[in-house]
Amino acid sequence: MPMTQPGAEAIAADHAASPASAKIDARAGAAKSESAAAGVVHSRLANGMEIVVIADRRAPVVTHMVWYRNGSADDPLGKSGIAHFLEHLMFKGTHAHPQGEFSNLVSELGGQENAFTSYDYTAYFQRIGKEHLGTLMEFEADRMTNLVLSDEIVGPEREVVLEERRMRTENDPSAQLDEAVQAALFPHHPYGTPIIGWGHEIETLGREDALHYYRRFYTPENAILIVAGDVDFETVRALAETSYGRIPARDDAPSRKRPREPEPRAHRLVTLADEKVEQPTHERVFLVPSYTTGAPGEAETLEVLGHVLGGGPSSVLYDSLVVEQKLAVNAGAYYMGSALDDTRFWVFATPAPGVSLQQLDDAIGAVIDKFAAAEIAEADLKRAKNRLVAEAVYAQDSQVSLARWYGESLATGLAVEDVAAWPDRIDAVSAADLAAAARKWLQKRRAVTGFLESEGQDEAKDAEAKDAVLAA
Repeated sequence: MPMTQPGAEAIAADHAASPASAKIDARAGAAKSESAAAGVVHSRLANGMEIVVIADRRAPVVTHMVWYRNGSADDPLGKSGIAHFLEHLMFKGTHAHPQGEFSNLVSELGGQENAFTSYDYTAYFQRIGKEHLGTLMEFEADRMTNLVLSDEIVGPEREVVLEERRMRTENDPSAQLDEAVQAALFPHHPYGTPIIGWGHEIETLGREDALHYYRRFYTPENAILIVAGDVDFETVRALAETSYGRIPARDDAPSRKRPREPEPRAHRLVTLADEKVEQPTHERVFLVPSYTTGAPGEAETLEVLGHVLGGGPSSVLYDSLVVEQKLAVNAGAYYMGSALDDTRFWVFATPAPGVSLQQLDDAIGAVIDKFAAAEIAEADLKRAKNRLVAEAVYAQDSQVSLARWYGESLATGLAVEDVAAWPDRIDAVSAADLAAAARKWLQKRRAVTGFLESEGQDEAKDAEAKDAVLAA
């Protein structure tokens, strides 16, 4: 729900209507609804496009976001990376607005823009003076339906994406380990495929692949408009009607049926050795429910558990591994709760000099087992929950973060009311809940462990073992 690890799950880019269906008209009949969160209004246009307006009167600016309910987990088999590739191509222009015109206008007006792709969504946003909101909507609505692509545009941009993959993953051993661990944790689900895609599949992506994906997912009924800033709902609604409202709905909303991972039966270990590694690292990733798939209160408990176990220098893992045992120079944990399907609980650590990754792994297991066997002191729990909620509230000082919280939640199957209720649900988590969650979800059989080490370490271990045998 809150973005505990900003950017960890997304790749950012550097860069007259026909009648709606009866089904969508029925949903639109609900008109607007006031959220329990003060100043938040949720509505829907007749073509199915959702609207969330968040009042923020601190400055005469607005953040305008359009979220599409599609991400890399919706990429067709054999076409990995197409969602992220299309995000790049969305900046290539339309018949009405050639390449660069939209971005240049935002810059000239003193605004900011960007886009990002995750497993479950793709989003585009601008932050600008409130008087220009209507202009942004006109441009964004235009590229929702009128994107122009040619082979001359697609080919060079594909090379840009391939270079991005080389820089971010293929030249970075830690990113390679993350990719391998993720693939091992999700052998059946598309979360096991990297957001940017596999290199050999990106090489095959072409114009028709991009256009097919664009026509399938870039529709008003698959989109969420988030506007945060110095505006009122009526103004936003009127502007949206004259821009996005002109786009006809389609009757065939895209399905998001995905395979589910079976219950894990065995722990898996992934070891990656590379000569570029200067500092070994350890990670253990557990398969757990998300805010969308979990039972009531389950995700909130995992959120608090991540904070208590690994949310900073006062956390259980840091205190035990770094301060007391001096086995690590860093340690932490976090819960990636915002996902449409089952997700990850991450534990990580960096060994101290002279400490092997296996020693560190054993110590991490012991810390988790000890935590699961007892209940945290009530005062410590209260302090952790207060800190967790406060961090989420402070993050909302950023208008972009505030808008993103709502967009990410709705794009992964939650409601505006879930965002408003989150602090109370966090407060309801008990010490007994934490211990029970650790016992249930942090079992080693549910995890993939990753060791990142220097390539010379394997040879050193083999030589050490051989010497031991000879000495015996």
